[in-house]
Amino acid sequence: MADERFQLQDPTRARSMTEQARGPERSGWSDRTRLAVGGQAARLEDTVVGRFWARLLEIEFVDRSVALAAKAVVSFFPLLIVVAALSPSGARPSIVNAIAARFGISGEALETMKQAFTSPDQTRAATGLLGTVLVVAYAVSFTTALQRVYLRAWRRPTGGGVRNKGRGAIWVASVLVLLLLLAAVRRVVAGPPGTVAVLAVGVTGSVLSWWWTARLMLRGEVRWRPLLPTALVTGVGSWMYTLAATVWMPRSIAKHYLQFGAFGLALDFVTWFTGFAFLVAGAAVLAPVLAEGSTVLARWLRAGQSSPLEPSAVPSLPAPTRTLRLSDAFGLGARAGRGEPPA
Repeated sequence: MADERFQLQDPTRARSMTEQARGPERSGWSDRTRLAVGGQAARLEDTVVGRFWARLLEIEFVDRSVALAAKAVVSFFPLLIVVAALSPSGARPSIVNAIAARFGISGEALETMKQAFTSPDQTRAATGLLGTVLVVAYAVSFTTALQRVYLRAWRRPTGGGVRNKGRGAIWVASVLVLLLLLAAVRRVVAGPPGTVAVLAVGVTGSVLSWWWTARLMLRGEVRWRPLLPTALVTGVGSWMYTLAATVWMPRSIAKHYLQFGAFGLALDFVTWFTGFAFLVAGAAVLAPVLAEGSTVLARWLRAGQSSPLEPSAVPSLPAPTRTLRLSDAFGLGARAGRGEPPA
């Protein structure tokens, strides 16, 4: 009796006995929690949100977005500088003002950017034919990364070679035409009406151009209507993203330019393009997610057809056969089930 009383009075011994008594109850609660969470996750997988997230992991959206943003930064501004140098003198200030309005650049940072765009003679002398070809090649390399995002989103097989490079050059030319058109509208129509006109032309042109971009990057293998969600989200979303950036970009540019000079300006452009690349990747994934299944929207996007693909298109690649993890978003997961070599 004395030993039993001593054991019961020992706090450590008492807690241990209590935990042992509650063991089956706690284990049952833990099992029920895991089953409930697993059931919720299984139900979420069948929803649009769940399939959207799974497809994002499948295309390794973080890794793809960062690569896309890096190539955009490397190719976008050198190409614009060369185009501005080759453009008529009257159009050059409009291009600078359009870019400044797009990114919210002002003050000393704007003056630095103007120096890069308003020295056509020096630019032409320094660039030359070989430099121009290299700048265009860098821009086309961006379209290669962009096409990879669309092909992965729709599970399309790779291939195309020289034809893909030709599509990339056509896409770069169309983007430059759109930018020059916006610059011309801004130059012809000034004041608040000009702002409204630029917004209307810009949003409409952006939606149409991204609709055509998706079709072009997918080599015409996907019907037009299933690509409409990608066009709307990318076209409208890019302008909303730009308007939101005009709130934080000027302050960030002024701060970083004061600290790091032109390098700080480059850092902010990298940030802007990274956010834009995430928007492009998400919009690319949204279209196949919405076009698949038996919902009313999916049937409308397929126009009553069994598949969103064109009749002449080869079958899509199979879905991954393993469970996708968060590490796949960074390109760190195994690429099983897709028949692809490691990155």
